[in-house]
Amino acid sequence: MAMTRGLSSLVLSVTVMVGGLLAAGGSAAATTPTRTNSIGHASGFCSGNLPTGTVIGLAATPDDGGYWIANASGLVVACGDAGNFGSLSSVPTHPIVGIVATADGGGFYLVATDGGVFSFGDAVFQGSTGAMVLNRPVVGMALDAATGGYWLVASDGGIFSFNAPFWGSTGAMTLNEPVVGMAAPASGTGYWLVASDGGIFAFNVPFSGSMGAIHLNQPFVGVGADLTTGGYWLVASDGGIFSFNAPFWGSTGAITLNKPIVGMEANGMGSGYRFVATDGGVFSFGASPFYGSAVAPPPPAPVSPGAPSCNVSMSNPTPPDGGEETVYIASNVPNTVLKLTAAYKTTRSKYGGMTDAYGNAAVSFGIANAKVGYTVTVAVLVGAALCFTSFTPQ
Repeated sequence: MAMTRGLSSLVLSVTVMVGGLLAAGGSAAATTPTRTNSIGHASGFCSGNLPTGTVIGLAATPDDGGYWIANASGLVVACGDAGNFGSLSSVPTHPIVGIVATADGGGFYLVATDGGVFSFGDAVFQGSTGAMVLNRPVVGMALDAATGGYWLVASDGGIFSFNAPFWGSTGAMTLNEPVVGMAAPASGTGYWLVASDGGIFAFNVPFSGSMGAIHLNQPFVGVGADLTTGGYWLVASDGGIFSFNAPFWGSTGAITLNKPIVGMEANGMGSGYRFVATDGGVFSFGASPFYGSAVAPPPPAPVSPGAPSCNVSMSNPTPPDGGEETVYIASNVPNTVLKLTAAYKTTRSKYGGMTDAYGNAAVSFGIANAKVGYTVTVAVLVGAALCFTSFTPQ
């Protein structure tokens, strides 16, 4: 199949936004971006959880009855009524950076930074760049709902088309900031690219504004298309939402998140959206229901060993003079230096050692010229734990 990449000749139907300035195309009146801070959250159910810090994105079913959450290793969790179509069976050579649902919700695609594409459910593999040497890593993917094909986008804005028309790219341009994601309308007749500074590049789709010339608190990480108005939403890593010719349904911009936002998806009715954080936390707004998250439970708290303690015993409580003794130490103080003192009638002998990972140790020493019948007290200090035993040479 044909694959194209490069900067096409821009025509009037293509509007490109570079750094907040209209670079080409017809006039486009940008709507004023809106941003407030409200959040909808509810309980739900997902098929599992993912390691904190590894999540890269989510994709919803067309009827918004569920969604999938994916991580960089290709593990996928299904939530709501989204089908459980599996995960990668082994960690890929290049990390996964995107997940896209098929048009009927019967499957999904995963895409890696090398442009490798992995198909699940009824998703049909149309090609990839996995065997190519790319100038820049792939950062996102969008489905062409008209053809069933898809586009991949690299961080330089280069577009790779597979069974989908090529509408242009920024691959030959010098960008202020890298491209971080893309979205496409339901018609499949174009796509939007978004850079981390909020710059929007619109190809054969309406340009409704950007944040490219505005100083931001946090970088942008994704874009979602409003399939009813032809507008779009931009999301920043703090969950701040910026709406362009699209209704504002809320954000987490004023909330301190446990982990940064990494992506968003919008429902097909334009009545809501969700975004996901790197820990698998999902935030739902508008009419998009919350079906659960992939947040892993916290690790169990370490069991307190209690106050330091130990007990000791001798290998032979009545050893012969000139023989060898071994002191066996059991404690709840692991990996700790210990000090042992044997108090003979006229002298003290000192020895050292260290407990193992379980708090145990054994210290051996020889007995010479000990007073027969005199009980030798043995003191063992393990950290703050002090314990005693004794032996009587015969």
